[in-house]
Formats: sequence, C-alpha cells, structure tokens
Amino acid sequence: MNIRQGMKHSLLAAAMAVAAGLPLAAFAQTQGVTKSEIVVGTIQDLSGPLTLLGTHFRNATQMRFDEANEKGGIHGRKLRLVTEDSGYDPKRAVLATQKLLQQDKVFAMINNLGSGVAMATMPMVLEKGVLHLFPAAPIPPTYEPLHKLKFAMHTPYSITTPIGAKHLIQANGYKRAGILYQDDDYGYDVLKGLEAALKELNLPLCEKTSYKRGATDFSSQIARLKSAGCDFVVLGTVVRETIGAVAEARKSGWNVPMMVTPAGYTAQIHQLGGKAMEGLYAVNLTPHPYPDDANKQLAAWIADYKRRFNTEPNTWSVLGYVAADMFVTAAQKAGPNLTQESFAGALEQLHRTRDFFGSPDYRFSKTDHLAIRSGRVAQIRNGRWENVTDYLK
Repeated sequence: MNIRQGMKHSLLAAAMAVAAGLPLAAFAQTQGVTKSEIVVGTIQDLSGPLTLLGTHFRNATQMRFDEANEKGGIHGRKLRLVTEDSGYDPKRAVLATQKLLQQDKVFAMINNLGSGVAMATMPMVLEKGVLHLFPAAPIPPTYEPLHKLKFAMHTPYSITTPIGAKHLIQANGYKRAGILYQDDDYGYDVLKGLEAALKELNLPLCEKTSYKRGATDFSSQIARLKSAGCDFVVLGTVVRETIGAVAEARKSGWNVPMMVTPAGYTAQIHQLGGKAMEGLYAVNLTPHPYPDDANKQLAAWIADYKRRFNTEPNTWSVLGYVAADMFVTAAQKAGPNLTQESFAGALEQLHRTRDFFGSPDYRFSKTDHLAIRSGRVAQIRNGRWENVTDYLK
C-alpha cells in the first residue's frame, strides 16, 4: 500500500467511525485486548463509607471472571480484572480512571460504584473509546443520551423511588411524605423521584432535608422531619447512613414508616442496626441471597462465594456477578475479533432471563441501553428482608 492509498484507507476508516457514532480511537488497535487476555477495570470503594458494597462488587466480578478463565477464557483469552479504590471520592476516582485508561489500558470499565464517581469519570472513559458498563450508579446519564459505548443495568432512583413510594403511599394511605437525602447526584435523583410520585398522587412534599456525604449525625435532620409532621419518610441514603438515620428516629421515639432506595437494600442494615431496623422498607432489584432460603443452585453459589472470599455474599455480590456474567456472554458472542464495537453490538442483542438468584429480565437493544425499568418492595421482618411485591413498573 502506497502513502496515498494509506491515507485513503485511514480517511475511510475515520468516516466509518463517525457514521457509527464511535470515537476515532475505536478504529485504532483495540485497547485492552491482546492474544492472551482482555483487561477490564473497575473502581470500587474499598476504604470509605461504601466498603460493604464495594468489596462485594469486586469479589463477585472477579468470581465470574475466574469461572470463565477456568473454562479456557473468552475465545482463548483470559479475563484480567484491575481494581482501583476510590474511597467513594470522585476526585480519587478521576485519578484511578486515568491510571486504568492510560497505564493499564483497559478494554472496558465495569460496575464502577457511586453516582458521583460515574459522573466524574464516565466522560473520560467514553472519550478514550472505552466501554462504560453497568455502573452501580442508577442515574439516567449512565444510559442517556444514547451512546454506543455506555450501558446500564440498574433501574434509576428516579424510577425506583416513585415505584416504591407510590405503592406504599397508596397501600397505607400516607398523606405527608418527607425525605432525607444525600447532598449529591444520587440524593438529588431520589428527591426528583419522590417529587414526581407526589405530583402524580396530587400530594404535597411534607419536608425535605439533606446531609453531606460521610455524615454520621442525623439528629437535626430527623428532628426537622418529625416536627413537620411527616407520616412517611423516603431515605436517599446508603448503608451506614440508613442505619444512623433510622436509629436516630427510633431513639427519639418516632416510629414513622421509612423506605430506603436500593442503595440501602442489604443484609448489613439489619445485621448491624439490630431491632431498630425492623419494619424498614426498601426498593430492591435482586433479592438478598439468604442461605437457608436458597434453591439448590443458589445454595451452591453461596457456598462457592464463601469458599473463595471467606465471607457471606449479599445483594451487591449478586448484582456484581450478574453484570460480570453479561460481560462474559457478550464477549463470547462478539467473537474472536473482539473490539469495543463488536462487543457493543453483541450486548445490544442480549436478553438475560430470570435466573436462580431471582433476578429480573435484562434486555438491551440498539435504541435502549438501559436493561430494566422495574423494582420491587421489600421490608425487614423478623431480622431479614422479605419481598412485599413482585417487580413493579
């Protein structure tokens, strides 16, 4: 090929990239893919307030990748997961993303934890032509506007909050709903979801109050909600903050019904919070894997998880594993000539049906990169989560 032919070929490739809506980098040598491995990155909280989530997302992703590697990998390539700790700090996450993109040269990012983390790092990932897959950040920007390289599998808080709130308000006749929310992208999405639900039900917002990420004292916020006369409270909180807020309300003698988002749906709530957590509602995406209530396949999975990591799995373990399983499935379907484009095309045809975990159907398409728009309500009863509803929309 002479110089003129080479230039013509490059211009044609560039035109194809633009037509496909892909960064030009997508037509360079595929980042993160060699003859022997596929490198995937994940950013988790392993040292901050969400370690109860982050460690399990990491563990479960690694578990599914190890299972694939034990069977020969993906078309002969082994999956290598590179994990970075953000401490639930978007600034640290930016530095971690720079390392994963520039030094580790990852093929994709998967299961990144935190809405703030996703918002701070996703533009960097997409600009590099790298896949941004299934962040544990249920917010609309993770799947819209439509982009060839970004896919989400967690129903946004702006959808799950109305699902849960409307069901409980209508079932119990609540009239004065209030909210305590984290002062960030996550919390604002929960607030918007509750406001939308109340508008549809023609009810006012009784009171709203927020807290800064990492807060431990919720006495003033609970006092404010209590004095406003709220008869139902939505919690835009995560694990530690959920326990703190509910415990503070109960300590003050206020037994108002409360509902937390999927961010607080974990066994650690009742394990660490004790009896004060009884009666708490939550919207969930996948049931918590209790060993004594498991089918044979789930029981075997729980035992394998405990053997590998010396700890009990939780709902975040399940979500991380399901996400990693979708990655493995799509990578296999993309074929041996793996690129970000071929992977995205395979994922757009993926339909994952309900499984032994009790997960919902997940389905992507060329025009919709959010796999699910439903959730179900659970409640802590006798020290464990019990589903109150099936999946609602």
